[in-house]
Amino acid sequence: MKRLLLLPLVAVAFVSQAQGQNITVSGRVLSGTGAAQPGVTVLEKGTANGTSTDADGRFRLTVAPTATLVVSAIGATTQQIPVNGRTNFDVRLTDNETALTEVVVTGSRATEGRSNILTTAPVDVISAREIKVFAQTDVSQILSYIAPSFQSSRQAIADGTDHVDPASLRGLGPDQVLVLVNGKRRHSSALVNINGTVGRGSVGTDLNTIPNASIKRIEVLRDGAAAQYGSDAIAGVINIQLKDDTTGVQASSTVGQHYEGDGNLYQADANVGVGLNGRGFLDMSGQFSNRGYTNRSGIDTAPLIYLGSSGSYPGSADTEQKRRALKAQDDALVAQNGYDRKNLRLGQSEARSYGGFLNMGYKLLPTIGLEAYVTAGASRRTGKAAGFYRLPNQATQSDLTLYPNGFLPFINTTIIDQSVLAGLQAQLLGFAVDLSNTYGRNSIDFDISNTLNASLPTGLSPSRFYAGTIAFRQNTTNLNFSRRFTDVGGLSNLNVAFGGEYRDDNYQIQAGDPGSYANYGRLVSPGTPAAAGAQVFPGYQPTDALNRSRNNRAAYLDLESDITEKLLVGLAGRAERYSDFGNNVSGKVAARYSILPDVAVRGAISNGFRAPSLQQRYFTNTSTQFIQGAANQVLTVSNDNPIVRNGFTPGGTGQQGFGVSSLKQERSTNYSLGVTARILKTATLTVDAYQIDIRDRIVLTSQFSRANATVAAILGSLPVSQVQFFANAIDTRTRGIDIVANNRITLGPGRLTLTAAANFNNTTVEKINSSATIDADQTGLQNTLFDRQQRGRIENGQPRSKINLTAGYNLGIFGIEARTVRFGEVQYQDARLGSPAGNPNFLYSSIDQTFSAKWVTDLTLSAQFTKQLGLTIGASNLFDVYPDKFRIDPRNSATNFSVDPLLNYNSGLDNTNRGRTVYNPNQFGYNGGFYFARLIVGLPTGG
Repeated sequence: MKRLLLLPLVAVAFVSQAQGQNITVSGRVLSGTGAAQPGVTVLEKGTANGTSTDADGRFRLTVAPTATLVVSAIGATTQQIPVNGRTNFDVRLTDNETALTEVVVTGSRATEGRSNILTTAPVDVISAREIKVFAQTDVSQILSYIAPSFQSSRQAIADGTDHVDPASLRGLGPDQVLVLVNGKRRHSSALVNINGTVGRGSVGTDLNTIPNASIKRIEVLRDGAAAQYGSDAIAGVINIQLKDDTTGVQASSTVGQHYEGDGNLYQADANVGVGLNGRGFLDMSGQFSNRGYTNRSGIDTAPLIYLGSSGSYPGSADTEQKRRALKAQDDALVAQNGYDRKNLRLGQSEARSYGGFLNMGYKLLPTIGLEAYVTAGASRRTGKAAGFYRLPNQATQSDLTLYPNGFLPFINTTIIDQSVLAGLQAQLLGFAVDLSNTYGRNSIDFDISNTLNASLPTGLSPSRFYAGTIAFRQNTTNLNFSRRFTDVGGLSNLNVAFGGEYRDDNYQIQAGDPGSYANYGRLVSPGTPAAAGAQVFPGYQPTDALNRSRNNRAAYLDLESDITEKLLVGLAGRAERYSDFGNNVSGKVAARYSILPDVAVRGAISNGFRAPSLQQRYFTNTSTQFIQGAANQVLTVSNDNPIVRNGFTPGGTGQQGFGVSSLKQERSTNYSLGVTARILKTATLTVDAYQIDIRDRIVLTSQFSRANATVAAILGSLPVSQVQFFANAIDTRTRGIDIVANNRITLGPGRLTLTAAANFNNTTVEKINSSATIDADQTGLQNTLFDRQQRGRIENGQPRSKINLTAGYNLGIFGIEARTVRFGEVQYQDARLGSPAGNPNFLYSSIDQTFSAKWVTDLTLSAQFTKQLGLTIGASNLFDVYPDKFRIDPRNSATNFSVDPLLNYNSGLDNTNRGRTVYNPNQFGYNGGFYFARLIVGLPTGG
């Protein structure tokens, strides 16, 4: 650690010595009316050496005597000022309406970037300042509150998903958005979400492995781009641009706490940026974060904790008198033992992380533009999250000699993420050539604590088990050529880009300790075996262990031209070949036409695809999941398993499998049409409508139960009660509209920035793709393949609308930022249809619930006391808003009703929750208000 801390100081010392012959220049930047302009960027042209003005508009910078200063600010005309040996400068900025928008590079391989209102597709730009100004401290949460089309919320009691937030763009899945870092493909997480959360069955990218301090800006391309970037870019692309132009040391420390007094946050980060003698830059960033858990669970209303069967009455034939006596006896035991009926932990998991990134560029041969660049990052995040409480009367899952009052088991994870990007850029025969190699690896270790293996002899089980490791590795080599031609075939210009890519993927599962999965044979009673494996998360077994790889070859061509002064047209095509499922060809046509000087229409048509991930192809395990109050051993098998396909099952029964075909790529067709406008020279407006049709969408099926005769025959003698697998089971259609308006105006002595942004989307399941075996079953297997709860997650499980209103005002050293976000309604649908046996007056669909839209408001106040010292204080969710509560069903279970309210307990949505699950997490979580303070310190390094 000491060596790591010394690295920035060594780099600074090296640069300072190398720049000994440079000169120091200083000056002041003012507006056209003479007001001081803080935060203006001052760069030495052709280098990454730069600084920004302080609260009084002053700057100081060490440059070469022959340098040219580039002075720029949003909304002002960029000025280039030759130094010519001078050391003092006074600069006056002038307004420039064409500079009100950001120049973006995502979505085009043209040699020159375009303003985000001049592109053929919508692109959001999120600056480093926006990332830092509010309370959110990880990338997924930052994007959720800034970009309306992006959604992510933390989950609870969802195994590994408690530690890797599922995220989506435009209402689609976590794996249908491509993530880039510095324009290069980022590897995905090793985790596949198999529990009942949004994004179930998907594999996303863990955005939170990237430190905020390393980010220069984030570009969110809201359009299908598989023809340009390859697999996964169905909903769009998120490109994280790392800092490459900072100077000095910038550090910040954030502390905060939720209004409820939990979820304490301590975060510190730093960035060191130095110029390399005018030939390059070196940026190093690091971050430490320690986040406490929150708990928003309710009271367990199960009538029986110590007596009875799994917390409910032993039998429906019991008399009311017997039930009363049993409950009174149980209540006495609860009081005697001091049992806490608030026995769950529902909220964010606790997490501690360390991470760092390096971003470097260096001109090896300036005469031919040969430059080397390296980007490398590493992070380690540990987390702890709870599962469901094991009651003392759940005999098959407990051991009263070890846990006389039951126990709350924990899933502990260690997530290690590593990446290295290295490349060369040069000019060759008029082409800009870029050769790069990107390596990335993500692994998750699972350790289960405060648990037991109930199948071990009484009193002998350990309380902690290593449950195994999952890991994903990706290596991508890319060679790209690009060039801008002029006067080609009557065209004023033509941007040409082409290249090739080779990618190698690897996925591994490593088995846990034998005690985490083995069955040691203990019987709770004659004929009733105790549950095998670690409670809450049985370890990966040797039969689950695997090491699978595949490769992919791709070639692509991009063309873009300003056909006329008013018409911009882009064409893209990409051909891919995957070693495990075959070929794919994607294409895209996009255009923008100026109907007035400040008004244009734009649109695109494309087809895309998403390759099934290796995790979806090969993941297999057995897990304990609570389904309608009962613990079930659920088997997840790979798509190639005979149970899924037409081969014979390992149960030895000779029965056929489900007859589901091999996984293939998802295919999409994307349409978009929009309008862009500049209004009164200070405001911009973009409106973009879209439709995304996806065929053969990959989902994790619902759980097929052994209670079904067909399923029982397929499973044979396997020791599981449920089975699920991946399949190209559905076709979907997503329609929506994005609206973004920005305005920056001078108000009094300060500047007011206003933003209004909104996304409205609607996804529907158009078709369910089944198999002959499933269709032939007359007992409802097709409904199990993709049940109504699964449909609900995709169609209504996330907000179908989000509106963001933001205002910021800066006056001298002070600033105020206010933001309110409307998270649209979400819905819950029960998986079951019909009525429980013996109760025709009750419908399972009555458990369905709609959770109304909510506004969440953030407010921050900041002061930049000096150029080196700033302070921000504020609150996230200022008014402590929570989602609607789950509606409580007064009946004690779906099949056993009590007429005496004294004996009732609240079941919530099913017998598992029993009133303990209070809020739906899928809108904006349920942690409530959070207040924080952030101290920001900057130190110069001498240029």
